Amino acid sequence: MEFKVEKQEELMKYLIENLKKQSRTNIKTLLTKEQVLVNGQVQTKYNYLLNENDIVVIDWKKNRNDKTPKGIRIVFEDNDIIAVEKESGILSISTDSKKKERTVYSLLMDYVKGRNQKDRVFIVHRLDKDTSGIMIFAKNEKIKEELQTNWKNLVEEREYAVIVEGKIKEKSGQIKSFLKENKAFVTYSVKDDKTGGKLAITNFKVEKIKGKYTYLKASLETGRKNQIRVHMSDLGHPVIGDKKYGSQSNPLKRLGLHAYTLKLVHPVTNEKLTFISELPVEFKRIIGE
Repeated sequence: MEFKVEKQEELMKYLIENLKKQSRTNIKTLLTKEQVLVNGQVQTKYNYLLNENDIVVIDWKKNRNDKTPKGIRIVFEDNDIIAVEKESGILSISTDSKKKERTVYSLLMDYVKGRNQKDRVFIVHRLDKDTSGIMIFAKNEKIKEELQTNWKNLVEEREYAVIVEGKIKEKSGQIKSFLKENKAFVTYSVKDDKTGGKLAITNFKVEKIKGKYTYLKASLETGRKNQIRVHMSDLGHPVIGDKKYGSQSNPLKRLGLHAYTLKLVHPVTNEKLTFISELPVEFKRIIGE
């Protein structure tokens, strides 16, 4: 992505004005990761003064000082937390402690230990193996406990990009049920909490209908296991590629679920952070963007 500067202006202000889909947090990370070039030279200073006719280039693909392994990408890091993008097809963490498997947790642990053997990461929440998008990790046990204990207060928004089967007639709506897991570890809806179900609330807004599929944004008021997948199935429009919950098609060759946005109050600094993960290429192909 390339821009030609029209007037003298500080770099951070210029980037905010021209990268409207990116949060301030994401833009700061671009600078930190040396992905912003001015006239061919890497520039990391927020207050660097741009002049008329300067050429600003955003190198989305290459993080020059980031040696994270394939499958994850660091989008934010400080002394307390790490925010990453994970690809589809990778477990958040292994379900079997004896089984050595490529997971987001193991990849990230290797990454931090590669810098300092004493460094560690702690998993705060999970995404399904075939779900891509934003995840948050803590860098010490105290922060992990703080995030997990106060998750509802600290997380202001969790929004998912979802592609489902069929055409949803309603432009928006709310799905509310009680979710329970059976002995086969399959989550399903029950009438009330008397049978052991836990309240789950999903809000959705239809973004686009393309052919026989509906693209929507789903936001969570609760964070139950497989919540969106169960609720979409209950609605009669299972997530594409989700054979477990009734999908009959798999045009993406993966689950049509992507953790798109996470807005978080930093547990130490109280700064409001917004992390946005762009739609995967295969999503754009299906919905025609």
